[in-house]
Formats: sequence, structure tokens, C-alpha cells
Amino acid sequence: MHTTQQSVRITRGRRVLIGASAAAAALASLTLSIASAQASARAQGPTLVVYSAQGYDSAVVTAFNKTNPGFIVTLNDNSTGPLLQQIQAEGTHPKWGVLWVDGSQAFAALDRQGKLAKGIVPKVSFNAVGRANIAADGSFVPTGLTATGALVYDSSQISPARLPKTWADLLKPEYAHMLGMNDPTQSGPTYPLIAGVMNDLGHYTNGSPASAIRTGEAFFTRLKKNGLVINATNGPTLGAIQSHKIAMAIIQSSAGYGAEISTSPTIRVAYLNPVTALPGTIGIDGLMPKTVQDEARKFVDYVLSPAGQHVMQIGDPQGDSLFWPVLNGEKPANKVIPALSSVPMQTTNPYVWGPLENQINAWFTAHVTNG
Repeated sequence: MHTTQQSVRITRGRRVLIGASAAAAALASLTLSIASAQASARAQGPTLVVYSAQGYDSAVVTAFNKTNPGFIVTLNDNSTGPLLQQIQAEGTHPKWGVLWVDGSQAFAALDRQGKLAKGIVPKVSFNAVGRANIAADGSFVPTGLTATGALVYDSSQISPARLPKTWADLLKPEYAHMLGMNDPTQSGPTYPLIAGVMNDLGHYTNGSPASAIRTGEAFFTRLKKNGLVINATNGPTLGAIQSHKIAMAIIQSSAGYGAEISTSPTIRVAYLNPVTALPGTIGIDGLMPKTVQDEARKFVDYVLSPAGQHVMQIGDPQGDSLFWPVLNGEKPANKVIPALSSVPMQTTNPYVWGPLENQINAWFTAHVTNG
């Protein structure tokens, strides 16, 4: 009897021990699975999406991901117009974490809407042109500089001696049906071009730009009557020059230099007085969670590091890589780019012209593109 009871006690004890061991093992396995899933989620992301229209953006994102394994950056690459339309459509539920396009006007408008993070400027040595294009509140910062409104021409169709020298010259009958430009709703550099022309011809300094806008509208209306040809972006516009549909175009300087070194030995770049500074600009979505904003700041820091600048200069060697650096110690990637001091360039106030972009683009579409 004693033996039987003892056996029963031993058997029950073993069952309790085995059950406890199995539960502990299951709990350990569950904990490991949860930790593994969390680690996988952190590794796979994406936690940061970059909306960009830069030709070197894919190379920069790839290089960043290789050197910063803590999180993954993904890229939404498109023309500037569609990207800005997407951002507006997303409203207060944004998907973008970083915006990186040419021109500061769109960033000034987003800043006025309270959509940009403040104080994102890295501790690097900006040159004079770099400092001139940093937002006062640090909500956007330049990463490189080109010029918009560069006069890209085919020297086999028009000699340098026959080129127009001023914006008013473009209205002369001798240039009828010779000039092209891009659509500002598609091509990011084109609205800053239009705003720059209005700024210059309207002699705008401060206060309301209404008079300058009217002056600019009259100019572009007359330019259209003189046979101005509108294409969507740089590619079709340069194609129109190469097929001799037009002889010259007012577009971004980097596109002109890219065509000069890669496409046609007769393509050249000249400058009317003045052209408009076009900084490649980057900003961070201030509506994103702090963790995402922190990751975005690391990306901005990388872009403005020596390593990031190098990738920018080799990522699109026949296009957007042909910019003037905004950091001390950096040089242009190609000798085709002239000294910045030789280019007659103005800087416009993005906080004046940025909020007017939709209004002016709508007028341009109705009266010039479709007029």
C-alpha cells in the first residue's frame, strides 16, 4: 500500500514537472518568435519614404542603405509636379518622410502650411550660395545648385552671335517659333523660372507681387504669340532641339550641360541676364512620428556629407550631377560647368513666390500651355 501511494505521488510529481517544463519552453519559444518578428519588422521597414525628382536619388538611397543598416529608406521617384500633387492629395495623412526636388518655392509653401520639420540644417560648412538658400527656420536646406532659365541652344541652327541677350530679346520676330520650354505642372524647375522672370521683369523688391505677376503674364502671353513651344519635361524639349523643331530652349542648366557632353556636339548653354538660382532642396515631413523624423535627419546629414555629395556627383553624370556645390571644399563634377561667378544669377524669395505656385501655374496652363 505504501509503495503504491508513493508511486502515485511520484507519477503526479513527474506530470507537474513535465507540464511546467513544456509551458516554460512554449513561453520561451513565443518570446523568441515575437522578438524575431520585431527585429524583422525593424530590418525590413520601410520606415522612411523619400519623394524625389533628382536624377541621382536612387544612387544616394542605395548608398545610404548600405552604410546605415538600422532602417531602410525607400524611394518614390517622379517628376516634381506629380510628387507635389501626391503630397497635397495625402493631406494630413502623409506617406512621405523626405521631399527632395529642385527649387525652394514648394518647400516655402509647405512650411507656411505647417508641414515641415524645423531646424534640420546639418553642422557642415556651407559656402555663400549655400547659406543664401537655407530657410530662416531651418525647415529646408540646399544640397546643390543649378540655374533655371538657362538658354540651351543648337549651334548648328543659331550661332552664338545671333543669340538673344535679354529676356525682352526673346520677343523679337527673328526668334519666332525658335524657342521652347517645359510645362510648369510637370517640370519642377519651370515654375521657379516663371517666377524668376516675373520677379525680374516686374522689378519686384517687396510687398505685393501683383504688379510683377501682371508684367510676367504679359511677357509669356507675347512669347506664346511668338511661337513658344511647350513640352512636358527636359527630355522632350531637348528632343525638339535635336530634331530641329526648335533651335533653343529655356530650361535647367544641368540638362543643357548633360546634352552638351552626351547627346549632341552642337548643343551649348548660354545665359540671359539674369537667370534664377535653382537649389536642389531637401525637407522633412513634420507630421511624421519623431522616430521617422530622426531617421530622416540622418538621411539629410548623409546627403550633405562628403560621401553623400560624392554619390550625388556620380549618380547622374550626364544630368542632375552637373551642379554647383553648396559646401566649402567641394567642386563641380565636370569641367563643362563654368565658374558660378560667371553666371548672371538672381535669387528669388521662396516665401513670396512659393504660395503663388498653384495660382500662376493655373494661369500658365490656361493661357500659354493650352492658349
